[in-house]
Amino acid sequence: MAIKTTDSCAVITDRLTRRFGSFIAVNEVSFQVSHGEVFGFLGPNGSGKTTTIRMLCGLLTPSSGSGRVLGLDIARDQEAIRQRIGYMSQKFSLYGDLTARENLTFYAEVYGLPRNVRAARIDELLDLSGLRGHDRTLTSELPGGWRQRLALACAIVHRPQVLFLDEPTSGVDPEARRAFWKQIYDLAGEGVTVFVTTHFMDEAEHCHRIGLMYGGSLVALDAPMALKQTAINGAVLEVEGTPQELAHTVALAHPGVRDVAPHGARLHVLVDDATVRMPQLAVALESAQVRDVRIERIEPSLEDVFVAIVDRFLAKNETSSDALQ
Repeated sequence: MAIKTTDSCAVITDRLTRRFGSFIAVNEVSFQVSHGEVFGFLGPNGSGKTTTIRMLCGLLTPSSGSGRVLGLDIARDQEAIRQRIGYMSQKFSLYGDLTARENLTFYAEVYGLPRNVRAARIDELLDLSGLRGHDRTLTSELPGGWRQRLALACAIVHRPQVLFLDEPTSGVDPEARRAFWKQIYDLAGEGVTVFVTTHFMDEAEHCHRIGLMYGGSLVALDAPMALKQTAINGAVLEVEGTPQELAHTVALAHPGVRDVAPHGARLHVLVDDATVRMPQLAVALESAQVRDVRIERIEPSLEDVFVAIVDRFLAKNETSSDALQ
């Protein structure tokens, strides 16, 4: 008997929770992902991203709450879900002792692709992934970026309606990452829903919407630009100075400074009022013998947004805990 799929959204979760003993890996997470959307799931390692994606792919059963993928229940219809989605795991999962073509053939057979269309589909994916001419090369001998392209090709060989990518660009160079994201957008343009987890904040700029995970909880959900406009209560200053450690200490102790975070050779300083605090902070740094001081106001990055949201989340939880004591 065929299972009907009627949900208007590709992915829906309602208070989705997963426990491992007493540890809560995912804590009552609720969100929706539209058809054809590129949805980013961001957060540090251990924040619950992979556990969530494994539940949605039918690889883990929720402890409580619910979820649906293409109208199918993630607790009851796991096999049906796996046949309709593509999944690229965080760990490289292809067979290194098979060639690129042999890996594609294997996954085409696993997903039940009809024999009469299999060869044409594999040739199409070799062209799309740029692996034409390398299809007889052992997968273990391909460069890292090409292996990731092959893994993506294997995940979409059966033309899935939803594609789950778990840290897909981890360990590849910037050029390979750009090429990979072009493929993702091409797929979304064809109507494929792409659900991608990452801890690279710059990659979130490519997503239509992003969910920020921290400590197993979904702490924010919106379009990248909307989060930048609403999450930062104040202004972000970029501060240079030598030595950086001293500049960090001085900035953090300065009135009106809410947070200080290193960004390479610079500091991002969140302040309540840029007009007032910029000249004050410059004087304070120079008085403390910080050299080569330079300060300018900048647009907040998604990393600034994440830091601000997590700080508010932690402060709220601390206040709630104090109230219960």
